[in-house]
Amino acid sequence: MFPLEDAEMGAFTFFASALPHDVCGSNGLPLTPNSIKILGRFQILKTITHPRLCQYVDISRGKHERLVVVAEHCERSLEDLLRERKPVRYPSYLAPEVIAQGIFKTTDHMPSKKPLPSGPKSDVWSLGIILFELCVGRKLFQSLDISERLKFLLTLDCVDDTLIVLAEEHGCLDIIKELPETVIDLLKKCLTFHPSKRPTPSELMKDKVFSEVSPLYTPFMKPASLFSSSLRCADLTLPEDISQLCKDINNDYLSERSIEEVYYLWCLAGGDLEKELVNKEIIRSKPPICTLPNFLFEDGESFGQDRDRSSLLDDTTVTLSLCQLRNRLKDVGGEAFYPLLEDDQSNLPHSNSNNELSAAATLPLIIREKDTEYQLNRIILFDRLLKAYPYKKNQIWKEARIDIPPLLRGLTWAALLGVEGAIHAKYDAIDKDTPIPTDRQIEVDIPRCHQYDELLSSPEGHAKFRRVLKAWVVSHPDLVYWQGLDSLCAPFLYLNFNNEALAYACMSAFIPKYLYNFFLKDNSHVIQEYLTVFSQMIAFHDPELSNHLNEIGFIPDLYAIPWFLTMFTHVFPLHKIFHLWDTLLLGNSSFPFCIGVAILQQLRDRLLANGFNECILLFSDLPEIDIERCVRESINLFCWTPKSATYRQHAQPPKPTSDSSGVRSSAPYFSAECPDPPKTDLSRESIPLNDLKSEVSPRISAEDLIDLCELTMTGHFKTPTKKTKSSKPKLLVVDIRNSEDFIRGHISGSINIPFSAAFTAEGELTQGLYTAMLQNFKGKVIVIVGHVAKHTAEFAAHLVKMKYPRICILDGGINKIKPTGLLTVPSPQI
Repeated sequence: MFPLEDAEMGAFTFFASALPHDVCGSNGLPLTPNSIKILGRFQILKTITHPRLCQYVDISRGKHERLVVVAEHCERSLEDLLRERKPVRYPSYLAPEVIAQGIFKTTDHMPSKKPLPSGPKSDVWSLGIILFELCVGRKLFQSLDISERLKFLLTLDCVDDTLIVLAEEHGCLDIIKELPETVIDLLKKCLTFHPSKRPTPSELMKDKVFSEVSPLYTPFMKPASLFSSSLRCADLTLPEDISQLCKDINNDYLSERSIEEVYYLWCLAGGDLEKELVNKEIIRSKPPICTLPNFLFEDGESFGQDRDRSSLLDDTTVTLSLCQLRNRLKDVGGEAFYPLLEDDQSNLPHSNSNNELSAAATLPLIIREKDTEYQLNRIILFDRLLKAYPYKKNQIWKEARIDIPPLLRGLTWAALLGVEGAIHAKYDAIDKDTPIPTDRQIEVDIPRCHQYDELLSSPEGHAKFRRVLKAWVVSHPDLVYWQGLDSLCAPFLYLNFNNEALAYACMSAFIPKYLYNFFLKDNSHVIQEYLTVFSQMIAFHDPELSNHLNEIGFIPDLYAIPWFLTMFTHVFPLHKIFHLWDTLLLGNSSFPFCIGVAILQQLRDRLLANGFNECILLFSDLPEIDIERCVRESINLFCWTPKSATYRQHAQPPKPTSDSSGVRSSAPYFSAECPDPPKTDLSRESIPLNDLKSEVSPRISAEDLIDLCELTMTGHFKTPTKKTKSSKPKLLVVDIRNSEDFIRGHISGSINIPFSAAFTAEGELTQGLYTAMLQNFKGKVIVIVGHVAKHTAEFAAHLVKMKYPRICILDGGINKIKPTGLLTVPSPQI
């Protein structure tokens, strides 16, 4: 959108016609209110941008089918040139073919052909009427009522020269004759009665009159979109006189921001559309008792109410005052509007009220999203970073860890997912029209997908759902449509409602990263492995809860499949998904496991207190989940989870890196620089699914163990030693081999508890030299090491039964460590 500059924002309101309450559509569902239909169709108007067109900004739906439209508003208009007080009366400007079409009413429960809508040629007629009025200095048809005006326009079919007849009818033939020939020729072309003979706008632009005017105006070139193959800086020009530019700088920095941003900030600063309209008496309330009918039938039909005059069309535009917003931002300095992207000293832009911004950054997310000044700074910063994408991709990741401004969430998500290239050309090339077997299932699923949202429940929303889902199915022939894909599509479509190509591109990038092979025709092996790893994560982080759920038989297969298949979009409303995915997109493919565990921990007390049947009922209608707490705890669980503990053989293969030195990345796991780790000789090995299911605790790789123990390897294996602020060990290695094998060589710092004598007949730990140390490490990561996989799994299972958290097994046992040269031999005691 263009900057606000010297324009203003205005609002006007109207009512959509109400539908009968007792009629259902062909699908048996209630009819979609007309206001929701209008709301969906209105969205495309927001994409029409041109320097000489007023920009539509927003539409909101109120009570009783009321709609309020917000648009760029200019006090001076063509009417001011005519010096008339009345607003434009639309019927006088309608093309004859539009009038002849008549009023068309359609209902969802009656099939009917939709007439052809008014097209560009109809607009050419309207342009001709406007130009005629400007040339003669008066409005047409003022002496006729509306019906007579329409009849007169239809009779023009019988005349040879529409322009002359109109001039004679209004007594201005002399004025028309004095006009230049080029203008008369233009008017005749515009006022051609038959649309088939009337020129299109592009043909009209070739007229001589425009060739004389065009050089006076710089041709408008629509800027290249963020995700396209076009060079975004191709038409970038610098002013010739920089000193003059400095003199022309406007100190009203807010006016340099886009109309969309200004309106968003206006709402945050307390702007209320309905209140503005009430203050100007555009909306007038009426006591409810005065709206009661005189007569009422049993079926609900009523009679005898006086027609509410306030429901009649009033096209008055109310100017929205920006005083409250400007007052709210009065302490924001000019430098805040132009943050330095290369300055890494602070995550927040500089401002005269920087202390307040720093304080706001520590507040809960829901409060930060309502803070006008904070959002202004975040929007400006992200706007500049996104314009520099992909060059500034890493800095986008860095800022996204703080928070993502809701206004720019759609573009930010696309950047985090690495969307690039000519996405529109790719999307347009996909056949979305030819019928396919999946069409019927898609048609069934869409009317049930997040239909509480007005935008997604609109017919326009359904059509967009259909196209995006079908495009994904057609473009992925190796995968199939599973129920839940529609829920997965919903967040992307909502955020990119006017950009289907970007919604499709985001979904196409999201699925391989987090749901690789989940949509295979036979996905049972993928799902079963995923749920098994999730079970191990529950045992790793909350052994008490894991023991209870396993004892009552409440396994993840009964509740977690919809969670992971839809990445929680099937169980949470969109506003919670936005906050959840803001963090999910910063993690790798294992982060959803942590979200699942965090959800269970919020329900922990109720789960531990109930049996199987009660747990089934609990999850049939999931209780309210604190999503901010869920995000915080998910991050904490993620940071405590060894990288290889969530290894899956059916996960997306890691992308090859350009680094061939064998050095493993030491980047933080919760960052852009650390995707799923590449496979090395010390990585985890795949094991049969049945073997994986038999193990309660997860395995970790030798690579992870070396990192966590901060050991320095010898030979060709090289891992950077991590610097720690504390000398306290991060984990405890428990070697369960017999004492003789342990003495021959073991991991530095490990303790020896031989498996054969570790537990009593009652399942308790045998009291010994290292029992107290094991107890002291309860709560930290404990790695079980041996040379028999069955014994290490059983030892770990015993500890889980004893409610020891964060128990894991070294994959491949001690033999995986031997080639590294890291085993130590104790010095002989003298």
